[in-house]
Amino acid sequence: MELSKKLKRTPRKKERKEPLILKVEPYTYLIPAALIMGLFTFWPFFQTIIRSLYLTDNLGRNALFVGFENYIELFTSSSFYNSVLITVLFVIIVVVVGVVLGFCTALLCQRTFPGIRFFSAAYALPMAVASSGIALVFLVMLNQSIGIVNQMLGTNINWLADPNYALLSIGVLTGWLNSGINFLYFSAGLAGIDRSLYESASIDGANRWNKFRFVTIPSLKPITFFVVVTNVINAFQGFAQIKILTSGGPGESTNVIVYDIYRNAFMNYRYGYASAESIVLFIIVMILTIIMFKMSKGGRINA
Repeated sequence: MELSKKLKRTPRKKERKEPLILKVEPYTYLIPAALIMGLFTFWPFFQTIIRSLYLTDNLGRNALFVGFENYIELFTSSSFYNSVLITVLFVIIVVVVGVVLGFCTALLCQRTFPGIRFFSAAYALPMAVASSGIALVFLVMLNQSIGIVNQMLGTNINWLADPNYALLSIGVLTGWLNSGINFLYFSAGLAGIDRSLYESASIDGANRWNKFRFVTIPSLKPITFFVVVTNVINAFQGFAQIKILTSGGPGESTNVIVYDIYRNAFMNYRYGYASAESIVLFIIVMILTIIMFKMSKGGRINA
């Protein structure tokens, strides 16, 4: 009892409060980045939302408030639904080609052999090539008369003018462009796998296929999820190669949503309608991203 009384009588030291400036100072370093983000990202986004509620003149200035009429017209347009379908097919082709090509090339470069640096640089090269520049190269390669693709395959296909092959051709090109960065991601993931896992599998009598199936693939699940998500988002933004190679044609066989937005805004001068289409595209990409994160338990995939 006496000890407790003494402890009660002992005055406690007052905690030193940090000056307010020390609490605020770290946030001041974020101001330049926040201003840039606000000026070039958030402000244009809010302007797009506002413009989607207006009819505009040829200069893009808001002329007449029409509320949700642009959205109503959009959702009753058969051309828009065709663009959505074409975009979905395009995204599937791009993701499958880009992910498979990046993964396979990363596997090939896991073994040491003469010229490994050359092959690694070649596989990563697409990430350093501008899509517009390589599209001009493919324009010649896919030419029906002098193109190397027809000469190698022994065919006589007009790859960019045939509705059955135009979307596939551009999808494969875009997938190859994405394969360079995918190669780097998968190479980093493969290099991070603990070698002891393969040694333990060898001791248990596992062959190469079982090691690949039960060690490599589960260990790469987080990297694979990240690569798929980024490839889906990038595929929805594909534009330059479509503009150069097909301009949305033949017909509307390659008229993805991004190109349809460009056509409505800068060719038909319907900026309000194009803005509504942009908002819908944003919502579609956001919903797909959320679904993928939910399917992967918030992005935390357990190997």
